[in-house]
Amino acid sequence: MHLHEEKVKELEEMANKVRQSIIEMLVEAGSGHSAGSLGMADIFTALYFHILQHDPKNPDWEARDRLLLSNGHICPVQYAAMAHAGYFPVKELKTLRKLGTRLQGHPHRITLPGMETSSGPLGSGLSQAVGMAIACRMDNKKNWIYCLTSDGEHDAGQTWEAAMMAGREKLYNLIQIMDRNNIQIDGNTEDVMPLEPLREKYEAFGWHVLEIDGHNFEAIVGAVEEGKAIFEKPTLIIAHTIPGKGVSFMERRFEWHGNPPGKGPEDVVPKARQGVEALNELRTLGGKIKSEHQ
Repeated sequence: MHLHEEKVKELEEMANKVRQSIIEMLVEAGSGHSAGSLGMADIFTALYFHILQHDPKNPDWEARDRLLLSNGHICPVQYAAMAHAGYFPVKELKTLRKLGTRLQGHPHRITLPGMETSSGPLGSGLSQAVGMAIACRMDNKKNWIYCLTSDGEHDAGQTWEAAMMAGREKLYNLIQIMDRNNIQIDGNTEDVMPLEPLREKYEAFGWHVLEIDGHNFEAIVGAVEEGKAIFEKPTLIIAHTIPGKGVSFMERRFEWHGNPPGKGPEDVVPKARQGVEALNELRTLGGKIKSEHQ
């Protein structure tokens, strides 16, 4: 799939805005997950600003695609993408995890229009997506079901039950995008509970499997388009991402899985400076441009 250079630039700029919003939200909340949220910003940007059939002004539109976030702890990235797409005011992002907010620490379907499922217990999202895909097929609906999962939650047996069911039912209307960032809260995934060979496991269960660079917009869009062209099989897109993407002192470090700026390891940046330094890196693209905030 070829995207025009202007479109790629537009998506890159939006992903950077999403990352800045994530940092601002987490700093304000004083809690939350940095690494996975930053790492999936490109995927969520591609979905909300190019791939999905959706209407932020009519979030219950019957013809909309369904997007389910299984690993709900990275909801800051979904909230940020939704806000910038027009589902709710961007200024509301600062209410993350505060008492009475619509932006809870894990997604709550009833609270926030446009949120398809509540999530938090890892491993349940793919099961929910399988149910939606079967229901749409039974009703002869053309909606696409997108399920975002983490690699770490593949430690949960329920995920594999859902994967087997999807393969058996030949759910061609289901596309799973796995965040393959190789970390979870206690360390590297292959040290905690080895997952490989992921591709071969899913193929054995009857899935069409693609592997991509999760930060390449042409690869992201192209993989989704290929998945939508596959009949008689669900599609898994294994997106290789960098946890903490865009903030050098967070990248590829499992210690940032569940920590916000201000509470992460300070061997590189002191806690008191982590939020400021993270935003400065994003605003200047790692020092490549001059920030108006400097």
